[in-house]
Amino acid sequence: MPDAGAAPALQREALHFLPLGGAGEIGMNLNLYACRGKWLMVDLGITFAGDTLPGIDVIMPDPAFIEERRDDLLAIVLTHAHEDHLGAVAYLWPRLRCPVYATPFAAAVLREKLRDEKLLAEVPLTEVALSGRLDLDPFALTFISLTHSIPEPNALLIETPFGRVMHTGDWKIDPDPLVGAPLDEAACRQAGEAGVLALVGDSTNATVEGESGSEGAVRERLAALIAEREKGIAVTLFASNVARLESVALAAQAAGREPVLVGRSLQRYVRAARASGYLEGVRLLTEDEGAPLHKSQVVYLCTGCQGEPRAAMARIAGDAHPRVSLGDGDTVIFSSKIIPGNERTIGSLHNRLLRQGVEVITEKDEHVHVSGHPCRDELRRMYQWIRPQIAVPVHGETRHMRAHGELAGALQVPQPLLVENGDLVRLAPGEAGVVGRATAGRLALDGGQIVATDHVSIGARRKLMHNGAVFVSVVVDRGGHTLVSPQVSGRGILDGEGEEEARDTVAAAVADAVDALPRKQARDEAALEEAARRAVRRALKESHGKRPVIDVQVARVPG
Repeated sequence: MPDAGAAPALQREALHFLPLGGAGEIGMNLNLYACRGKWLMVDLGITFAGDTLPGIDVIMPDPAFIEERRDDLLAIVLTHAHEDHLGAVAYLWPRLRCPVYATPFAAAVLREKLRDEKLLAEVPLTEVALSGRLDLDPFALTFISLTHSIPEPNALLIETPFGRVMHTGDWKIDPDPLVGAPLDEAACRQAGEAGVLALVGDSTNATVEGESGSEGAVRERLAALIAEREKGIAVTLFASNVARLESVALAAQAAGREPVLVGRSLQRYVRAARASGYLEGVRLLTEDEGAPLHKSQVVYLCTGCQGEPRAAMARIAGDAHPRVSLGDGDTVIFSSKIIPGNERTIGSLHNRLLRQGVEVITEKDEHVHVSGHPCRDELRRMYQWIRPQIAVPVHGETRHMRAHGELAGALQVPQPLLVENGDLVRLAPGEAGVVGRATAGRLALDGGQIVATDHVSIGARRKLMHNGAVFVSVVVDRGGHTLVSPQVSGRGILDGEGEEEARDTVAAAVADAVDALPRKQARDEAALEEAARRAVRRALKESHGKRPVIDVQVARVPG
């Protein structure tokens, strides 16, 4: 295996931090800490691919750097159960083969994923109690309960011989979280009083003044909106937001309706929640159980709030769902935010629903969503509690992390550091700073295979998507001269009405190029194919300004 990035400034008697995912982007978190020759991984998540990677749904950080050092990797410790923090474990664990630790809900979610990948019996997964402690010499970790948009979000207080690090994970300050433990302000304050070297923290909302808001207020508004309507109602939301799911279910029951789960990921999170002691006494029907009921008797809880094409809401909007149909006078509530980059996809989904006469309600219309990440007032409170010497913003785009760092500096944090994926940061001893670089790449889940995002097959798909493909069949005699006019067809180019003349032009260009080959080259199949390919490329660049994928088949007739 090639070197995945040397770290020449890595010192044994020091504490280092190395992000390989999630610094400069939202999602795909992979954080590493190094001390006395040992490594600790915090989170291992995914992000979702966009239009630039056709055929790819899931992107994950490349763990090659730590894979080369896996004999010294003590564990993967998960802060919470969101996909961008644990979603890659089931795909990448076989490369790392170390213990995994998580609190009960995250462990339950991960078990579902490991079962799908047939790794459940192989991965050493250990549950850690809420507010529990974990000793992994030279690291000692204390889990501190925070609040977020999912049960059991944890900060990790990481104690080392060189100082303590507060790794926040994702969090907010929610005075009424509805599901799960409240934020443990006392533990945060105690950590600050004992002394914290560095806070490595969430930057997602660092540009937003004020506070993120409470789930309790959203529950009240959802209940009112559902009670006001008489026809069909669907609510689409993040499947992991158990509190929001519970709010919709209770609102449905209060309005005399049955809550029906539509989408596999919702069912998965419900199973994990029930296994962890949440949603007790909350009635939720499956699609099969809800099928006999009229849409006015139910509230559908649907996956697909980000416009995912295979999710339930997109299928409903396309009138392609086998059990759920919405139309004139019905309502869809998007109880979610628009993740940056998904604006066009979600807008298209809204338009399809509106064309069917469906009322669409979003967070811009009603108070049906609150963020799970801290706004600036919440960040200020956390820094007042922790009072670190160093601030390392992560979990955000560069603009978010820069705003976070500037806020930390204004709050008298002596050393705010702006880092990006691959920066090796020495936290102690001495002044903190970037002291080296490691390769921080990306991998794609391509069907059942994990490949680099610049893999040749992905590049070929991208080229096909933008430029189409041309297929050429050439029949030549023994000496390499064409016997009949080459056959030319296309996909995405040369396949429209009125393209016959263009196809004939390409065929003539191919015949001329093949017949002009010197006798020696004309007897070489590879030379014939290349001559034909060059002729197609020249002809289409001149006529269409395109460079399609070109497939040439040469058949030689003996005689």
